[in-house]
Formats: sequence, structure tokens, C-alpha cells
Amino acid sequence: MSSTAALPLAHKKKRSYAWIYFLLPSIAVMLVFFIYPILLTFYYSFTNLALTGEAAKELKFIGFDNYVRMFQDPSVRVSIWNTLIFLIGSAVIGQQVLGFFIALLMKHKNRLFRRVIGTIVLAGWVTPEIVCALCLYSFFGDEGTLNAILGFVGIHDVAWLYTVPMLTVILANIWHGTAFSMLVFQAALDDVPNEIEEAAVVDGASKLQILLRITIPYIKQTITTNMMLVTLQTLGVFGLIYAMTGGGPGTATTTLPIFMYNQAFVNYQLGYGTAISLLLLVLGIVLSLFYIRSMKE
Repeated sequence: MSSTAALPLAHKKKRSYAWIYFLLPSIAVMLVFFIYPILLTFYYSFTNLALTGEAAKELKFIGFDNYVRMFQDPSVRVSIWNTLIFLIGSAVIGQQVLGFFIALLMKHKNRLFRRVIGTIVLAGWVTPEIVCALCLYSFFGDEGTLNAILGFVGIHDVAWLYTVPMLTVILANIWHGTAFSMLVFQAALDDVPNEIEEAAVVDGASKLQILLRITIPYIKQTITTNMMLVTLQTLGVFGLIYAMTGGGPGTATTTLPIFMYNQAFVNYQLGYGTAISLLLLVLGIVLSLFYIRSMKE
């Protein structure tokens, strides 16, 4: 009896660990394409890895020299400042706020209205980043659409990409990424119970009071989650800025991804470039932890 009773128990134990085999392919992909590159980048940041010069002949471990150089380099501080301006302008203020108000505008509207507005906003999101950059470059160029429109009302041409380059790339990224926030907030607003809003109206609450005291507190978790996602996405924006301004004029739009690319693949200092990439990674982790803590609170 004991041996026959042990057989079902053994089968149950095998089944309890069967899920591990289904996870092995995913774990292997994570190790090869995520964990291993991060570890390799971390190692290279402590070396003199380069593609030209004396350092290209022999790979040497140089300790924290790349990090000391990075924090002493004034160009890094400029890049960090530009990154924060680009992040706040396009992600925090632009995509988050604009996406929320577009979703709020579409709430309780008929299906045709939501379909038309949604299609217009989604056009920027589904457009590849490089195509979006070329479209906005043509719009803000010296002989672009914006100057042509201004010419009709007697305003002289403005070199937008040279006078306000950061503003142009911020607006380009807002147009490219706002649809994601709109979709997230649209789903969240649809979950807000109509009964609560109707009860507030009966009690004499204005639309602004309903928005500030009911709607926003109800979707607070969604707002924080979306903020974290668009922040991480905006931190890694490269092609849009590089295609529109190349990080210029000068260093006016040189964010950390642009500066990292220039050091690693233009100056061929791969060790220094990987150290800068880790700075960008740490910045993303710090901001993510801040958002996660805000969600818990």
C-alpha cells in the first residue's frame, strides 16, 4: 500500500516542478540578450577599449579612470542637463499632460469622434522614429512648412533648428509619443465609475472639482505607471534627435545617448562610451525606483 501511495506523490512532485522547463527558453533569452550584455558593458567600462590608437592594440583594465574622466568632463554635465530638459519637456509635461487631456476630451464622445481623433494622434506613434524625424525636420527647416505658413502672414523665415533646437526636438518627440499616453489614459478613464461622477454632479461639484477630486485620484496608479514608462522610453531616444539636429548646433541638443554615441562610435573610445551608458542606466534605475515608491505611497 505504501509503494502504491508513493507513486501519485512522486508524480505530483514532478508536475510541481514542470513549469521550470517552460521558463527555460525565456530565461536563456534573458541571459543572452539582456544580462550578459549588461555584465559585458560593466566590464568594458573599466577598460581602455578603443578602436584606434595605442589602446586598440591591447585591452587593459584601467579601474575607475573612465568614471573619473566622465565626472570631470564638462560635456557630460551639459549632456545630463540637456537630457533632463528633454525628459521634462517631452515626457513629463508633453506626452503625459497632452495624452491625458486628449483622452479626457474623447471620454463620453461618440464612436466616430473617438475614431477620427484617435487615428490622427496614433499616426505619429506608428510612424517609425526616423520617418518622424524627417517629417519634423521638413516642418521646422529653413524652407519648411512652418516658415511657409508664417510667410503668408508676413513673418520672416526663422531658423528654428538653429535658434530653438531643443524646442524642436521636444515637440517632435511629443508628437511621436503622445498616442501611447492617450491610449493608457483612455483605458483608465473608461474604468472610472460613472455613478461617482453623477453623484458629484448632483452634489453640485463643478467639472474641475470632479477632475481634481475624483478622476485624477482614481487613476493615480495609472498616471505613475505611465510616467515611468514614458520616462524610460524618452531617456533612450536617439534616432529622433540625431536625425534632426545631430546633437547640435554645438551641444545644444546633445543628450546622454547622443554623447555616448559620439564617444563610442565617432571618437572610437568604446570604454569611455560604455561608462557613459552605465550612467544612463543608473539614471533610469533611480527614476524608476522613485516612481515605484510613489506608487506605494
